[in-house]
Amino acid sequence: MKKIFLTAGCALIFSQASSAFAQAIQEAPLVSIATHDAFFEQLRQLCGKAFEGKVAVDHPKSNGFEGRLVMHVRKCSDSQLQIPFHVGNNHSRTWIITKTGSGLSLKHDHRHADGSHDAQTMYGGHTLDAGWNNVQSFPADQYSKELFARLGGAQSISNVWQIFIYPKSFSYRLTREGREFRVNFDLTKAIDLPPTPWGY
Repeated sequence: MKKIFLTAGCALIFSQASSAFAQAIQEAPLVSIATHDAFFEQLRQLCGKAFEGKVAVDHPKSNGFEGRLVMHVRKCSDSQLQIPFHVGNNHSRTWIITKTGSGLSLKHDHRHADGSHDAQTMYGGHTLDAGWNNVQSFPADQYSKELFARLGGAQSISNVWQIFIYPKSFSYRLTREGREFRVNFDLTKAIDLPPTPWGY
């Protein structure tokens, strides 16, 4: 009987010690700088809203951006924003902006109508500097460069994406040698929410 009592007592003490130890452990903080935080927070303020846009620059002219252009700040957390970009009835694109602890990442999640991933998906870039509260640049990351080279799009290796966020407008811009594309969205008037993007 005494042995059973001692065993139960030891188990209780061990359980309490384990609980106290677990409470003392804290996850490492997700660090960030002021300009990245300000940029991220301005976008997060739009969470749950959708806005219509227009192509402002498309040089040289490309296909695939015909129809109504809509961005929807659909899902937001303290570290990630998911922003589907709808082009007419094409719901394949979602921009994903993530705090990484080393800056901000921009990824392009491309899906097919059945929800499966396109061969060219999750390409994008990462900030290399502080940027500004209203503007951040994302030069192509190594994964993207290797993906473009593998799929025959070597001209895209030098891609730089930029996102601009101001009180009345949001802009998405792509530049590289010989190519510029920019779409501007009017933030002064929210519109009805678009369908769920493919795969989500």
